[in-house]
Amino acid sequence: MIEQETHATVLDKMLAWEKKLYDEVKAGEMMKYEYQKKLYSLNKLKKWGSNTESLEKMKAALSHLHTRYNVDMQSMDSTVSEINRLLDDQLYRKLVSLVDGMTTIWETIRLQHENKSKIVQYLRLLDISQSPKDTSDHHHERTRQLGGVVQEWHTHFSELMGQQKEYIKALNSWLKLNLIPIDTSWKEKVSSPGRPQTPRYRCFCMRGTIISGSFRDEPAKATINNFAAIIKNIWQHQKEELEFRNKCGESRKELIRRTRDFEN
Repeated sequence: MIEQETHATVLDKMLAWEKKLYDEVKAGEMMKYEYQKKLYSLNKLKKWGSNTESLEKMKAALSHLHTRYNVDMQSMDSTVSEINRLLDDQLYRKLVSLVDGMTTIWETIRLQHENKSKIVQYLRLLDISQSPKDTSDHHHERTRQLGGVVQEWHTHFSELMGQQKEYIKALNSWLKLNLIPIDTSWKEKVSSPGRPQTPRYRCFCMRGTIISGSFRDEPAKATINNFAAIIKNIWQHQKEELEFRNKCGESRKELIRRTRDFEN
């Protein structure tokens, strides 16, 4: 069943457990505050020399509250243990799979770019002396389509890099919070399960943050954007050429018509 879960479902499951932990910690803090209030009241009763019955009632209330707190802390311990289990047993493997997938993606992109570079080199060797000198409507339309594709390339590349960086950054920020111990001490030692000083997923995300921070994607994005701007400029020149040719055609027709009228 675990193997069939996706990265997203594991994160959703962890989110649910984190919300449960938040509610439990909040309830524990409120209970601790209530306990401190009652303890303060008990000390005042002792100071004022209240009767034994009042003191015993207050002590019983404190004992009951403390017992409830211990039970709630056991539930919190179970919640923290489940979150830790999800981190160690599921999320880490999903992160490894994610990195493997990203590696495959970048390797595929690299190979495709190498092939495109070879195609460009071959195109430079073509003899274009016999190619049409004038721009056709078909050529103009293909230039527009190419410009649109390159612009989409720039957009998708920017989104991909941005999302990868933001995901690693957000995940690392959350893991930093996860490593902060929960203070559940209340005179007697009641504590949530500790974690290793440097869990493997923490090291994993620290490396990921360093690597993602070293990505130099701005030069690539700038180059793609410049390429799109050049194509747009070519398209604009082609448009002006076609408009000028159409005007010349209309002028030629008008000249022929007037010449015919003059000769008649």
